[in-house]
Amino acid sequence: MAQWEKETFQGQIGKTVADSKPWWKEADKPRDGAPNVVVVLLDDLGFAQLGCYGSDIATPNIDALASGGLRYNNFHTTALCSPTRAALLTGRHPHAVGLRSVLSQDGGFPNARGRVSKEAALISEVLVDHGYNTFAVGKWHLSLDNEQSFAGPFDNWPLGRGFEHYYGFLGGATSQWNPTLVEDNRRVPFPAEEGKAYHLTEDITDKFISYIREQKTASTEKPFFGYVAYGATHAPHHAPQAYIDKYKGKFDQGWDVAREQTYKLQQELGIIPKDAELPPRSPDVRAWDSLSVEEKKLYTRLQEAFAGFLEHTDEHIGRIVHYLREIGELDRTLFILLSDNGACAAGGEHGSLNHWADFAGQESYEQKLARYDEIGTPLANNHYPKGWAQVGNTPLRWYKSFVHAGGIKDPLIIHYPEGIQDKGGIRNQYHHVIDIVPTILEIIGIESPLSYKGVPQLPIHGVSLAYSFAKASAPTTKQTQVYEMVGNRAIYHEGWKAVAIHKPDTDFDADRWELYHVERDYSELNDLSTQYPEKLEELKALWWSEAERIGILPIEERSFHRVLAESRRAQASATPIARVFYRSEQGLPISKAPDVRDKSFEIEADLLRGSIEEEGVIIAAGARAAGYSLYIQGNRLFFANNLRGTSVQIIASEQELPTGALKIIFRYVKTGDGEGLGTLLINDKEAGQGQLTGTAQLGFSFGLFNIGQNDTTPIVPFYEAPFRFAGKILKVVYRVSTPELDAASAEVLELASE
Repeated sequence: MAQWEKETFQGQIGKTVADSKPWWKEADKPRDGAPNVVVVLLDDLGFAQLGCYGSDIATPNIDALASGGLRYNNFHTTALCSPTRAALLTGRHPHAVGLRSVLSQDGGFPNARGRVSKEAALISEVLVDHGYNTFAVGKWHLSLDNEQSFAGPFDNWPLGRGFEHYYGFLGGATSQWNPTLVEDNRRVPFPAEEGKAYHLTEDITDKFISYIREQKTASTEKPFFGYVAYGATHAPHHAPQAYIDKYKGKFDQGWDVAREQTYKLQQELGIIPKDAELPPRSPDVRAWDSLSVEEKKLYTRLQEAFAGFLEHTDEHIGRIVHYLREIGELDRTLFILLSDNGACAAGGEHGSLNHWADFAGQESYEQKLARYDEIGTPLANNHYPKGWAQVGNTPLRWYKSFVHAGGIKDPLIIHYPEGIQDKGGIRNQYHHVIDIVPTILEIIGIESPLSYKGVPQLPIHGVSLAYSFAKASAPTTKQTQVYEMVGNRAIYHEGWKAVAIHKPDTDFDADRWELYHVERDYSELNDLSTQYPEKLEELKALWWSEAERIGILPIEERSFHRVLAESRRAQASATPIARVFYRSEQGLPISKAPDVRDKSFEIEADLLRGSIEEEGVIIAAGARAAGYSLYIQGNRLFFANNLRGTSVQIIASEQELPTGALKIIFRYVKTGDGEGLGTLLINDKEAGQGQLTGTAQLGFSFGLFNIGQNDTTPIVPFYEAPFRFAGKILKVVYRVSTPELDAASAEVLELASE
């Protein structure tokens, strides 16, 4: 008998069954009438971008949830994706559980592990132990990049954290047209049939509804916890053309007028206080009237794509609601919808047609305008300019990653017919994303465990907001909330807020703190720091004490660029590092690929070809937006460097390839910053040579690293994916002149432009 059974068995064991007494442990089950729980998390959606929060973008299904439930206008998040997800699913401050930022690698400190601590069980883990079925779809973003391969470890994937089923993408962003997908603990091929229309939002909604259907078929009375984390409305802003075209001309008035219109509608709806002021246009946004005709044309189209993306997402949220109603489960479902941070300004002044190219400083305004017709399509990874992000955060200042209200004040809608009588009500109590877990636990009627799987648990930091369901005028139960994100700091305490923007690579003591009486100054417009210096000093001291108590320290003063540069210098080596790869059906995340950015390297592949017709991809790293590919086509060898989705550099062999055993080599020698000489060798003889530029970002892109095929979108336009190599690949060896690093610079793409 197992030791645990010896300790828990309550029957009696004799020599035979006749003189023994059986005993069955009662299965864990929720209380009678416990509700289903559905949490829908939108991405990079600002406070003012839903119709019921003042937007002119059509979101009728979300608005219907609000009219049948409650809208909160004083709800806050962490300002970035991963930390909000950690807080949402644990009820703890993200720093305390290891997610101080969007970390793709372990930062070496308890607050920067890049994955959720086992001392903080996710709500999925708690509920599955109380008899719930649990499943999740969409964006995960809570595991390290170097853990996202077939080798795992899988304990920080969704199935390792209490979800019984999962379908979605593990990273921070993906193409909505050609995503890299995971189901349960394995990568899965792109699901669309050739010639069939596909969109990720539709796909994960289909999967979520199928999970509900199968769960209710298997166990009608058993409740479920479902987590739907859409990629929308994070860039790239991809939507079916009809949804984008529906908004053609709708934003021609420009962002200044649109912001005024949004503000007035918010006042009419009562979603902002009557005395809330509209701040002046942000100093980093140009006046709409000062723009050229061409600029206005590009900027409005980028906003039209965003609007189409959001309306398309709303339609599929409506499908979930409709299905729950159809099977009679909507009334007994606690339905929570929120965003993870404020609207994002990463599109910069002009917007973006290719996020990766803009990150490397490669895409000019003229190039963006020339790709006008590609906006929203599979050919672009587009993002609107920051002027529209400011509209999306009306009447708040700044954006995602800032801990001013524009970065952290977000929509929250709760629909729960069995527990909410004030249909369409608005609540203004101050709350934070860490308050969602304790709310769910209170409504279900269970306690957060003191220990989970033998690991003592951190205390829940949040407080339930369920008290606000019954009474709009109930005073807030939350008195203090601390914030830190990429060095930006803030603290709320009893109606006051102190906040500071941190400039990377500067001393924190040089930060200028602002002071707002947010109980009366909703938009954080009137800085009172010079009028109440003692209050400011009180709050600053409270920030440090809360930061130490919760585990926010140490805070990072360096920029991501500096962190990367220092990591590279610290790990630099003159000895080439060799890695061997074999043909893979799964592929690897780009972060697991050899890091060949702006350094000398060599790729050697041993092949067997039975005929000259055996062609295809040997190595593919990236996707249509950017990447590189080593392939055989027309019996010649090619190396292609896709700079930004619109420019491809090719090095081709001058002679045809032999059959039989074949050794091919691509050798790149760095000759300057972001440039070098590429050479192809066939059976140790030089076969082709050419100059390459833009190699500072070589292979750094959406997509996967593949041996033997090109998954998702083709890296070059000269073949169709997957273009599998028809011969045999014995092995591929990479030799890189410096040790590879995880793609930590991906974190920069999560941040607003400075």
